[in-house]
Amino acid sequence: KKPVPKSAITSKLEGKFLWVNVRDNTVNVLRGNFMNQPFFIVDAFTRVAFGGNPAAVCLLEEQVSRKWMQDIAAETCLSETAFVQAGKDSTFGLRWFTPLCEVDLCGHATLASALVLWTEGMVHDSQSIDFETKSGCLTASRVDDGIALEFPSIPSYPVEVPAHLQDALGVDMHWVGSAGDDLLVEVDKPASVRDLQPDFSKLSIVKTRRGIIVTAKGDTNGDADFVSRFFAPRFGINEDPVTGSAHCALGPYWAVKLGKEHLKGHQLSARGGEVGVIVGAEGVSLIGEAAMVMKGALQ
Repeated sequence: KKPVPKSAITSKLEGKFLWVNVRDNTVNVLRGNFMNQPFFIVDAFTRVAFGGNPAAVCLLEEQVSRKWMQDIAAETCLSETAFVQAGKDSTFGLRWFTPLCEVDLCGHATLASALVLWTEGMVHDSQSIDFETKSGCLTASRVDDGIALEFPSIPSYPVEVPAHLQDALGVDMHWVGSAGDDLLVEVDKPASVRDLQPDFSKLSIVKTRRGIIVTAKGDTNGDADFVSRFFAPRFGINEDPVTGSAHCALGPYWAVKLGKEHLKGHQLSARGGEVGVIVGAEGVSLIGEAAMVMKGALQ
């Protein structure tokens, strides 16, 4: 490690990125091996390890190809793997991959990436982080309840029920709409969401650009304003444990129906997780906690 000026948070040397620890003002000089990339697994939208939604996070120390990132995501076989590229000061590049493809927006892997950067000393704890992504600049900051992500608001509007959806879900649907890249389905009660047993082979042929959100007002055994589950078999994810990006649509949808801007969502997957949502005029704040469970390097 060599000392560097405090103003030099990140830089490049011969095509390689230098990750600077802002706590002790040192820089990790790269080892020159293309495959030695710092790698982490973080459980997002949970207070404790082994809950919420696990995401892999890779801090890129080299310029890498899209194929390489896709191969790593397929190898981890988590719902998303995040790739963070050093930028200037507290701004970083961020891309997300499922085991099958790159996606434009992901909440839990963004939350995980922010935790890694703060925990590893790449950004001061008191400083917010800006991620440059395919969905624009997304900001993460520490708040009393965990980490707040400033994300876009996604409106919903009613659509004709797609073919095979009713049969695939096997539940009475009160409302079906389009919410960005997803379908949004409201059902009668939280227990109906909890007890869903979709036919994933049928669900995989329902026409949607990403996935299907199923939601209901209230909670099964807590104080949430609404519950949900998220299915995306077309992207290699039968069920996502906790889906931050889905709450970009769920928050505004329930804010109108419930007449409140501060909401709490409970995702009823097997792992479960909670997402706080504040609906604003220009976007939503997603609030959650995260726990790091693994740290190493890709060899």
